Amino acid sequence: MDPVLLNPLIALVAGILILLVPRLLNYVVAIYLIVIGIIGLAHHLQ
Repeated sequence: MDPVLLNPLIALVAGILILLVPRLLNYVVAIYLIVIGIIGLAHHLQ
């Protein structure tokens, strides 16, 4: 999947989850950062 499409999609899902369950903020941010880091590393390793 293209990172240009994936980043806004992840951000949208994260935003909706935070609105629905504010307690999830720490987890959503952590997962988002991990996913973005993995995507960035995978892009540079290709």
